[in-house]
Amino acid sequence: MRRTGVLTLAGVLLYALTAMVHAAIEVFACEPEWAALVEELGGGHVNTRSATTAQQDVHHIQARPSLIAGLRRAGLLVCTGAGLEEGWLPVLQRRANNPRVQVGAAGYLEVADYVPLLDRPTRLDRAEGDIHPQGNPHVQLDPRNILHIAGVVTERLVTIDPVNAEDYRQRLENFSHRWEQAIVRWEDQAGPLRGMRVVVHHNAWVYLEHWLGLEVVGTLEPKPGIPPSSNHLSRLLTQLEQRPARMVIRSAYQPPRASEWLAERAGIPAVVLPSTVGGSEAAQDLFGLFDDIIRRLLEAAS
Repeated sequence: MRRTGVLTLAGVLLYALTAMVHAAIEVFACEPEWAALVEELGGGHVNTRSATTAQQDVHHIQARPSLIAGLRRAGLLVCTGAGLEEGWLPVLQRRANNPRVQVGAAGYLEVADYVPLLDRPTRLDRAEGDIHPQGNPHVQLDPRNILHIAGVVTERLVTIDPVNAEDYRQRLENFSHRWEQAIVRWEDQAGPLRGMRVVVHHNAWVYLEHWLGLEVVGTLEPKPGIPPSSNHLSRLLTQLEQRPARMVIRSAYQPPRASEWLAERAGIPAVVLPSTVGGSEAAQDLFGLFDDIIRRLLEAAS
């Protein structure tokens, strides 16, 4: 009986150790695009959840108990950074009290630290609206950034889970090959969009504009994060008489009233673009996101 008990205990311990070795990494992503990227690179070695959805303004998120519980279990936290989540992420980290995902830990990753940031403000003044001192944080809207960030995420997965390093790197190689081919295709398809003038609701599209060569001739928000006013929209409509735009662009989570008002009076289409994974029925992964963005822009421009 005693020998059986020892064997049983040894079996339980072996099972527990095996489960620990093969347990998936719990990944907490601040935005859907990073959850999707980690899934591409981690496969069955990761369980991911996103703190936000495409229907939310990432600047303004509540530290709900479910998010705190999710971060408490996480072995890797992947966020944009550049101040995008500064209004809620520190609260989550403090309440989750998980040392694995605190600033400076291997399980803490801000991807904006690894790509060039555009739109760095020359003057820091809250009167200028919701500005980001480090630069525009919406780096996911240039697929070339995602390609570089994929390498960074992979090396972080390798650091946390070196047992599966070879698989992570093979998955990165596969993803990079498919992603590079997709970029060539998207740029070829988007050729007619280069130099096209657009109006945007919010300056979240800077990286997309830079990549595709779009020219922004107006913003519905008078200042970043400040809701459109009737006076500002009227002035913008007058400006468009001198420099016409081809369309008005907004994200899925932004209210439609201002863009539809301006589009109707300017005689141009109002276009809703997915800004992240899940922002439309077609944008269910990263490839679908850019497929749908290009398709919607081309349809509106035709």
